[in-house]
Amino acid sequence: MRVLLTGGAGFIGSHVADALLADGHEVVVLDALLPQAHGGGRPRWCEGYEMVTGDVADPGVLERLLPGVDAVCHQAAMVGHGVDPTDTPRYTAHNDHATGVLLAHMYTAGITRLVLASSMVVYGEGRYTCPRHGIVRPGPRQATDLAAGRFEPPCPHCGAPLTPGLVPEDAPLEPRSTYAATKLAQEHLAGAWCRQTGATVWALRYHNVYGPRMPRDTPYAGVASLFRSWLERGQAPRVMEDGRQRRDFVHVTDVARANLLALTTPGTSEFTAVNVCSGEPHTVGDMAQALATAMGGPDPVVVGGARPGDVRHVVAAPHRAAEVLGFQARVSFADGVAEFATAPLRDPAAAGAV
Repeated sequence: MRVLLTGGAGFIGSHVADALLADGHEVVVLDALLPQAHGGGRPRWCEGYEMVTGDVADPGVLERLLPGVDAVCHQAAMVGHGVDPTDTPRYTAHNDHATGVLLAHMYTAGITRLVLASSMVVYGEGRYTCPRHGIVRPGPRQATDLAAGRFEPPCPHCGAPLTPGLVPEDAPLEPRSTYAATKLAQEHLAGAWCRQTGATVWALRYHNVYGPRMPRDTPYAGVASLFRSWLERGQAPRVMEDGRQRRDFVHVTDVARANLLALTTPGTSEFTAVNVCSGEPHTVGDMAQALATAMGGPDPVVVGGARPGDVRHVVAAPHRAAEVLGFQARVSFADGVAEFATAPLRDPAAAGAV
């Protein structure tokens, strides 16, 4: 199979390229090398790829690359919390407009299989149960509660404490950041395209991905990378809230394997969303402490507070991925963090990159 892999020089995309090549497929990598993620130009681990530096939103590039392609694996995106709302135009341009251009040109080229890198951020908060009202959706957490150290969202009906659970793919979608809104828009665009064309779309909702080649020293990086950067400077990792926020940290090689399965599993001519997770939830504090221990650094410092749009708990239900893709994570949290402590990271992003 010949695959166009957008964002293939990036953290996750480069591992997807490795998995595809190891499985005997042809890979054409398209990457804009955005300075928010790439500090040193083309990374050394992309030397063996057929790679084009260009924008997914450039029709001329797509018209040149799509003929002869059997499937598209769309990883290219602007990711992370970003800096502030001034990032909004860049998020919508890179994530939503570019996806629309890609889908239009895939239709023209007759390509009917898409694997889309989505995210757990489309859920907003995870799943919660109230002892009186059953499954409920808590509202956004209030700044006054966060400032007072009250981090757990209460039941919106009676104010009782809630029990967090596993969030399935059919949970309500409620993005709470600019990035999250653009990822959900990507899903909606891909779903509409799928229904119009009879194509196959797998939307892989990645949970907290970590591992080698993560970008470093940038506000667009993941929390594991930020913790490691502090430790490399001899500083204690700074953990927001109380450190007890629950997440599912999944190793990047498992995420790459999920993409390979989605590209090669027989299609159903429909849009299918799938959680890509480890099935082994941990707290943010667990990640900080495990990295500090592995790197022989100072223990984490809990600093309280919360960023706008942060949610308390998002822990994935892994069952659908196992049922429809045969996917189960292989890398344990302990093994993955031990490897990540010394794994190569991406060069620091360019200073002042926009």
